[in-house]
Amino acid sequence: MSVILRILFVLVGSITALFVARDSLNFDIIQTFAAILLVAAFLLVGSFWSLWRKT
Repeated sequence: MSVILRILFVLVGSITALFVARDSLNFDIIQTFAAILLVAAFLLVGSFWSLWRKT
C-alpha cells in the first residue's frame, strides 16, 4: 500500500508543481488535495468501467 501511495504522490507532486511553486507554504496541502482528487477520479472511472462492461 505504501508503494502505491508513494508512486501516487510522485505523480501528483509533478502535476502540482506545474501550478504551485514547490517552496510555497501550501504545497503539501495542495498536493494532498490533488492526490485525493486523483484517487476519487480513478475510483469513479473504475466504477463506470464496470457498469459499462456489464451492458
